[in-house]
Amino acid sequence: MRSAVSVREGQGVVLLCGPAPRAGELSFAWIFNEYPSFVQEDSRRFVSQETGHLYIAKVEPSDVGNYTCVVTSSVTNSQALGSPTPLVLRTDGVMGEYEPKIEVQFPETLPAAKGSTVRLECFALGNPVPQINWRRTDGLPFPSKIKLRKSNGMIEIPNFQQEDAGLYECITENSRGKNIARGRLTYYAKPHWIQTIKDVEVAVEDTLYWDCRASGKPKPSYRWLKNGDQLSVEGRIQIENGALTISNLNLTDSGRYQCIAENKHGVIYSSAELRVVASAPDFSKNPMKKLIQVQIGSTVDFECKPKASPKAKCSWKKGGEQLHESERITLLKDGGLRIANVTKVDTGTYTCLAANQFGTASGSTNLIVTEPTRITLAPSNMDVTVGESVVLPCQVQHDPILDITFTWYFNGTLTDFKRDASHFEKVGGSASGDLMIRNIQLKHSGKYVCMVKTEVDSVASAADLIVRGSPGPPEHVRVDEITDTTAQISWQEGTDNHSPVTTYTIQARTPFSVGWQRATTVPDVIDGKTFTTTVVDLNPWVEYEFRVVATNKIGGGEPSLPSEKPIPEELQNGEGFGYVVAFRPSGTTTWIQTVVTSPDTPKYVFRNESILPFSPYEVKVGVYNNKGEGPFSSVTTVFSAEEEPSTAPSGVAATSLSSSAIEVSWAPIPWKMSNGRLLGYEVRYWNNGQKEESSNRVKAAGNETSIIITGLRSNLAYYTAVRAYNSAGAGPFSATVNATTKKPPPSQPPGNVVWNVTDSRVILSWEEVTALGNESEVTGYKVLYRTSSQSSVNVLSTEQTTAELWLQFNDDYIIEVRATTEGGDGTSSEQILIPRLASMDARGSGPSVLNIFSVSSFLATVFSLTLNSVL
Repeated sequence: MRSAVSVREGQGVVLLCGPAPRAGELSFAWIFNEYPSFVQEDSRRFVSQETGHLYIAKVEPSDVGNYTCVVTSSVTNSQALGSPTPLVLRTDGVMGEYEPKIEVQFPETLPAAKGSTVRLECFALGNPVPQINWRRTDGLPFPSKIKLRKSNGMIEIPNFQQEDAGLYECITENSRGKNIARGRLTYYAKPHWIQTIKDVEVAVEDTLYWDCRASGKPKPSYRWLKNGDQLSVEGRIQIENGALTISNLNLTDSGRYQCIAENKHGVIYSSAELRVVASAPDFSKNPMKKLIQVQIGSTVDFECKPKASPKAKCSWKKGGEQLHESERITLLKDGGLRIANVTKVDTGTYTCLAANQFGTASGSTNLIVTEPTRITLAPSNMDVTVGESVVLPCQVQHDPILDITFTWYFNGTLTDFKRDASHFEKVGGSASGDLMIRNIQLKHSGKYVCMVKTEVDSVASAADLIVRGSPGPPEHVRVDEITDTTAQISWQEGTDNHSPVTTYTIQARTPFSVGWQRATTVPDVIDGKTFTTTVVDLNPWVEYEFRVVATNKIGGGEPSLPSEKPIPEELQNGEGFGYVVAFRPSGTTTWIQTVVTSPDTPKYVFRNESILPFSPYEVKVGVYNNKGEGPFSSVTTVFSAEEEPSTAPSGVAATSLSSSAIEVSWAPIPWKMSNGRLLGYEVRYWNNGQKEESSNRVKAAGNETSIIITGLRSNLAYYTAVRAYNSAGAGPFSATVNATTKKPPPSQPPGNVVWNVTDSRVILSWEEVTALGNESEVTGYKVLYRTSSQSSVNVLSTEQTTAELWLQFNDDYIIEVRATTEGGDGTSSEQILIPRLASMDARGSGPSVLNIFSVSSFLATVFSLTLNSVL
């Protein structure tokens, strides 16, 4: 047992744990008197996990006893107990009050690794017991991930990032004064790979380029090993910023290579195998095309890409004649051959001879040059009438050795001649694709495109067809006023079917007439611009219906639907007319009746506080006059008014999606049929710079239980609450929840975008984007690419600052790069243009100037139609 520690009541004391074997991570606890009674930490008592000591800010009589330090090793999971230390009270008085004295504090400077959990301890002795608070000296608030533990005696920062670095203060205070401990957290990161090296096979005499890159703080340095030995820079071998270049490779360069990235906090390795190969040319893996067909005047490219190590030198023959470069003939760097402005004379067999120091090989392609396809009789715009039959011509002249196909598109859709055989038919000979349209209808108005295709080329021509017909039925015919012999009629115009309405005719019928009869109107002739008239010469006390017929120069159209109006006077059969409204709760037998004396009243409202919300009632309406009661209508079920929701949604949560969007979700409220029909939910939101009363609101319809709110400001806390609503009103709001939008993505675009094209492979690289302190950290990159003739964009995602694309170079490509973060995508790099010629062998860097050539709207339509038909 250790010597007793004697203190006055009210005095602070430190009990030392004593030395312990450092076997990995250690944790400390203290036993009070006997196991398993452990000291419970609070604002007065603190066990440091750095020193292991027990600190009592202000000793009380209940603290008297024996204290034993317990040390636990996380590696061996074993425990060691120190000797007990007695704590006794002195008898010479009580300690007076005094200001805090900090006994546990963190270093003035403490390096912290990226992603680590940092714990800072701070504890003071004092009377009264000091209160402990923490803050950053730059005034920034603590993010939600930071936790205060052990009665504020320890601050815990999980997943430490660069923005967490800074000067921290621990403030200890009681009524006698305060003291402050300060310390700076600095950020460091062990190296981690951005780009590693991979196994590669390279031809002898070619150049190897391996780029390995790592991030870290401080910035890592690089070393290279070959087969475990240090690789030295010399002549053919160059190392720059982690990139290894070996030119003029030979077989002895084969081996296992390692790239090592290191800073003072760690070392990482990336390994790959280099195989240097040597072989004679061989066409078996990449044979030449057997046949190429092109039209006169075009440019043709012949590929010659045998497998060879080193790369083969290629020469070309046509038949037995050696080819040399000329105004039309170009020998390409990749071994290919290009002939511009071809003619019929260029038809023949072309042979590529490939050779290197290990052997030779050859391959051949036959070239056929054809006449271009031309439309000799194209369809023209036409104006026809319903019921006619027309022929849209489409006749061509083409090379006789080529097969030809005709395709028709109607308003962008491929014409199906089997499905539409009753109207559409192809007519004409082999060189004609004429389209006959029989019994033409209004639906056949639109744009027709004839597309002619061969194996070599395609042409197209378009025409607009306007079909005119008699008018459609007028709409919303209404009786506005009635007297004993006249009726005021109004309507709205229907479709004119490409021929303006010239006149309208009013027709009427009664229970006594034979069908519909033309009515007498004022004016007698109703022109096509008039939509109201007065029907005259009616008989009193007769029930009338009216309809309207429109006429144009094609003829009379379909009649409108009959007019609608309240109970007409001719059915009232006398004076003193009114309504009897009868209703009862569904399931009961007794009717409640009331009288509506005005014949013009279209509705009746019954109010009674005892009616439950959304209760079903059976209703019927009868009529009466001075002679007695008439018949009742059929019984209809209606519902009483709804009551607004009485409960608030539960389980409301807000989640940040990006720098400008959050998602709010909730559990549906309990709902019964007696509550009525739930229309949806209303979500209000505001930021901590706004007042709740001026909040914005959005609605989610029906049974949806989440909504995404967009257009928000970045890195800002937003508060939100949810309530249900129906036709009667809205219920109470839920409890308020909040979410903080992500920091905005970096404003810096990826710089120095460099591209390298070999065959169909494009290798891109760019400079790393570094986020500022107020921006979201970069998690990766997106490469957006498309052909210059397409609007749809392809996207490749990568975590590296390089990317490899395999593209078909039948068009120019437009490429841009942007950084990705949890706050959204960053600013795009300058667009770069990789022209179609680059498919041979090229490299370059952005920004590039894009040359934009105009294309007629017709061709754009044709190509769009072709693409849609393929998709």
